[in-house]
Amino acid sequence: MSDESTRELATVPAVAGGATQVSDEVIEKIAVAAARAVPGVAELGGDVARFFNSVLDRVGLDQLGDARRGCSAHVTGDAAVVNLVLVIEAGYPVPEVTGQVRAQVCAAVEAYGLRVDEVNIRVDDVAMGGPAAPAV
Repeated sequence: MSDESTRELATVPAVAGGATQVSDEVIEKIAVAAARAVPGVAELGGDVARFFNSVLDRVGLDQLGDARRGCSAHVTGDAAVVNLVLVIEAGYPVPEVTGQVRAQVCAAVEAYGLRVDEVNIRVDDVAMGGPAAPAV
């Protein structure tokens, strides 16, 4: 091989510059998945969201809206603020569940390269256990 061809192979082109943005919706999906994994979290979303989800379930659209239900996020630069609405299973201490949710959400979002400034949680309801009564 000649010196000229070796130099060409060793030359690495410069990487193009630019900005990377992560949408609020991506962070919402990540946060919901992390929160659902915590023992004691029965559901996400307030009364109205859960009502509409039950209607969608009955008409066969049961996965529609589930990925982000009960969560809103706002990303600014490299930081995120996450707001969650939870239903906690009866018998689980609220401070323990919400503490674990905060830790899981922070770890999950930070794994994607963002800093989490806040995880605000509102406990909207308690699930008393047993299967839900069918709506008539």
